[in-house]
Amino acid sequence: MKKVIIFDLDGTILDTLSDLRNSVNYVLEKKGLEPKLKEEIRTFVGNGIELLMRRALPEDISEEEFQEDFELFKTHYDANIQNETKPYPGIIDLMIDLINHGVLIAVVSNKYQAGVDKLVNDFFSDLVNVCVGTSENIRPKPEIDSIKFLFDVLNIKEIDEVFFVGDSEVDIQTARNANIPVISVAWGFRHLEDLVDYEPDFIADEPKDILKIVFNKE
Repeated sequence: MKKVIIFDLDGTILDTLSDLRNSVNYVLEKKGLEPKLKEEIRTFVGNGIELLMRRALPEDISEEEFQEDFELFKTHYDANIQNETKPYPGIIDLMIDLINHGVLIAVVSNKYQAGVDKLVNDFFSDLVNVCVGTSENIRPKPEIDSIKFLFDVLNIKEIDEVFFVGDSEVDIQTARNANIPVISVAWGFRHLEDLVDYEPDFIADEPKDILKIVFNKE
């Protein structure tokens, strides 16, 4: 039986918040608007960069203006996607331990596919078996298009043991929609007390807890 861990990207294995904030604020400052605080950006993320920008920009702008601002954001973020981004402490060691135990590792993100590819290749190139972002054919979580895709790639069957690891309510709903157990992490973009209301199957206070959960160790 295969054991497979599906990790969310932003807020779960990578701390991307500063680079996302910087690119949002680049656009806002170009428009003469007040920059957003990091804590504000934290509440905007989780549903992809388009919704991030819709939440950051004024509601009353035209769709044409939004699209111009969104393109400006994407151009800036592509060029600055890993200035301050880094893996959370203990994540790489966790992945190595999982691989040594025969676990397959996948990444599923609401970030666009090219961004996912770049970050995974730069930080986890030898550790992740497959990574899936959003594209024309892959709708964002909590839709399970990405889960179905990686199941096909990894030849995962219903009898295989799969866990979804994420930091948001979107990840919990995604796992529920895919009918797989979910591990919520305490170090991500959402506050743990907010995630508890969504009743995840497990909570990991630190990365090494995930290994214990997957192998049912105390």
